[in-house]
Amino acid sequence: MLDSPSTRRNFLRNSSIAGAGLLLPAFSTAQAPQEDSDKKEKEKKDENMSPAEDLMREHGLLNRLLLIYDEHLRILAAKRSFDGSVLVSAADIIRQFVEEYHEKLEEDFLFPRFRKAGKLVKLVDTLETQHKAGRRLTAEIRELAGTATLKYVSSDSEKLSSALRDFLRMYRPHEAREDTVLFPAFRKIVSAHEYEALGEDFEKKEDEKFGEEGFFKVVDEVAEIEKKLGIYELAQFTPK
Repeated sequence: MLDSPSTRRNFLRNSSIAGAGLLLPAFSTAQAPQEDSDKKEKEKKDENMSPAEDLMREHGLLNRLLLIYDEHLRILAAKRSFDGSVLVSAADIIRQFVEEYHEKLEEDFLFPRFRKAGKLVKLVDTLETQHKAGRRLTAEIRELAGTATLKYVSSDSEKLSSALRDFLRMYRPHEAREDTVLFPAFRKIVSAHEYEALGEDFEKKEDEKFGEEGFFKVVDEVAEIEKKLGIYELAQFTPK
């Protein structure tokens, strides 16, 4: 019976609490998709890198490819046999990721802005000239490596060694000058809004060309080449 006011109040209070308990799971379930979406959006935003960070990360990948070229130089100097297809794979990554993507970003988005601002024009001209020289060397390396077999010993070995040495000698100072001079200066010649927008544009272009996980897929491909050559384990480079 609910005759007394206090009894009725207790009944209504308890009913309200129970009702709220029944509604909470449904409310939480309804909110979950939106919360997940917001979380993913925040994570995506947090992962966005500036143009300089993006380009420098790609230089890290290039450095691993240069180590692969170093290893092939050692193999050639020791006159050891090797599988030319491994070197071809490395040259293909340089051509597709470094030359046709990374360098194109620099040539299309950075170099014109420096020239327009009248800043570091001589450096930009040299860097672009080196891009062209690098593409010629990549074509030569790929062609010579494509004729190599496990018993590759011929006059072409010296040509291949020379091309690898030229590539290494040029690209190490090339990327170092970009990392320490060009990329830091880039932020000063564009507005904060333009700088941020370019970072997003770079990410979109990378996704379009290589897929959402494109950069990391390429890293995995480089790691597989390192494993084939026995240079994957970082600890082996520590002096004894």
